[in-house]
Amino acid sequence: MVSSSGDLAMADIDVRFYLSILLRRLPYILVCVTVTTAIAVVVALLLPLTYQSSAKILVEAPQMPANLVRSTVPTTSFGQLQIIQQQLTTRDNLLDLASRLNIYGAEKEKPRADSIVRDMRGRITFEEQELSSDDGASVVTVAFKAGTPALAAKVANELATSILTSNQRQRANRAGETLEFFNQEVKRLDAELNRIEGDLLKFKTENKDSLPESLEFRRNQQSSLQERLISLEREESDLRTRKSLLVETYMVTGKYPTGEPLTAEQQMLLDLNKALADQLAVFSETSPNIVALRARIASLRARVVPNKEPTGDNKAQSGLDLQVSDVDRRIAAIEKERALITQKIATIAQSIGATPSTDASLSVLERTLANTQTQYNTAIARRAEASLGQQVETRSDGGRFSLLEGATEPQSPLRSVRRLIVLAGAMAGVALSLAIIALLEMLNKTIRRPMELVQMLEAQPLAVIPFIATPYEARTPPLKRKLNSVARVLKYR
Repeated sequence: MVSSSGDLAMADIDVRFYLSILLRRLPYILVCVTVTTAIAVVVALLLPLTYQSSAKILVEAPQMPANLVRSTVPTTSFGQLQIIQQQLTTRDNLLDLASRLNIYGAEKEKPRADSIVRDMRGRITFEEQELSSDDGASVVTVAFKAGTPALAAKVANELATSILTSNQRQRANRAGETLEFFNQEVKRLDAELNRIEGDLLKFKTENKDSLPESLEFRRNQQSSLQERLISLEREESDLRTRKSLLVETYMVTGKYPTGEPLTAEQQMLLDLNKALADQLAVFSETSPNIVALRARIASLRARVVPNKEPTGDNKAQSGLDLQVSDVDRRIAAIEKERALITQKIATIAQSIGATPSTDASLSVLERTLANTQTQYNTAIARRAEASLGQQVETRSDGGRFSLLEGATEPQSPLRSVRRLIVLAGAMAGVALSLAIIALLEMLNKTIRRPMELVQMLEAQPLAVIPFIATPYEARTPPLKRKLNSVARVLKYR
């Protein structure tokens, strides 16, 4: 069913009829194509000659292995080339190039700046050809179109030189800027380190008594002082007991102890006085024990003291005073030392109490110092890498652009544009002739096919008489007959 409909559609299109129309209107086609082609040829010949010259630049990958020396310029060679292309084709650079090389000097009227920029961008061509995918090498062709061979070669070489110079300058500048940045960073971090170290030293000096590293020493010192304080208190107690014994012995015997044996009553009185001293350390004066002891001592003393020998009182008193004064001096020294030790213990306790806050503040300073030191060490390492990177870029080992082939003056102009103009003229002639033929056929109301007759009569005719040529028409050549037909048509029209 599909093929039947396709055959019907092909049958509806009378190919032979349309071919006959084209053959009959062939003079129109020939005239139009000839005229438009001639006009195109004239236009192509009147156009100024255009010459194109090109220079080739070799773009190489970094020469140094990246695992040994890394370039400080992160842009690849291809990316760097694209950046340079965009910079070269900016408005200011194109106007400067046109003015410097006097590209439009030969023209009578200098074009406007916008026209110059558009024209320059249309004349410049960049093409890249990859040589090897392994090492990333490629060749970039820079071409320029001009009215003269010399100007085309001159501008192409200028563009190639600008690319080489810009690449070297930009990579060196970036490497230098990177090195300068790390130099400034090292300087800043060095000053910061000095400031933090000064603050840390000042803090340690101001809080030297509460630093955490001396905490164990201060605790040991506090323990030693406390033990010494207990020892002094024990010694003071012994001295006071001794003084009491000296006084009691003198009061009991009438003489200071010389090593002679005491009587039983004298010994008992001494023991009672000693017990009273011990009880006073525990009980108050109103305690029944204290009151009872004092009563016994008073009773016993009343029996013992009258038995004193009156001889030697002055000598005994003198000896007693000497011993008592020695004891008093020692007790005074102990009290003075005890006050100093108590003050030291209080100072040490205060420093121990302040140690946690000092430790927290010290930790903040030390952490800041450690972080800054890490940044400083990193900056030093990066500065060394930047210095190596700068040397790599200075020697053009980070991505080399080199002139592979300079631009030369072309020997012949470009032909492609003229050929296109001539071809466009011929195509325009064909299109114009077809349009004229279609217009003429639309205006021609003559019945030339049975189908048109059926459409006009709205009925099917019984027979159609074909065209019968006369003897003259049969003898006339076809071309002459067609020209006569065209003449008759034009006459009646």
